[in-house]
Amino acid sequence: MRDNVKGGALTEVTFYILLSLYKPKHGYAIMQFIEENTGGRLSLGAGTLYGALNSLADKGWIELCSEKDGRKKEYLITAEGREAAERELMRLHELTETADKIIGGAL
Repeated sequence: MRDNVKGGALTEVTFYILLSLYKPKHGYAIMQFIEENTGGRLSLGAGTLYGALNSLADKGWIELCSEKDGRKKEYLITAEGREAAERELMRLHELTETADKIIGGAL
């Protein structure tokens, strides 16, 4: 996962995973959340998702919050993950405001 921690820029997939985990979810529910909230534009495979979940857990941005039947693991965003998501939201607002001034002013 290529998230620029210094610059604050997250990949789109990382940002959506963090957003999905403001409420506990297992892997398949995360995939559904992302697909539904992007109108099908983003669709993750299991390998991609679980690799990303492991990376986010290693960073301390998400944590395992329950495990059902030894199979369904539920994850939840941590305080540090919320901070990362909030920084990304502020970065995106700044980006769109600048783009709107340039593009909107050109129309």
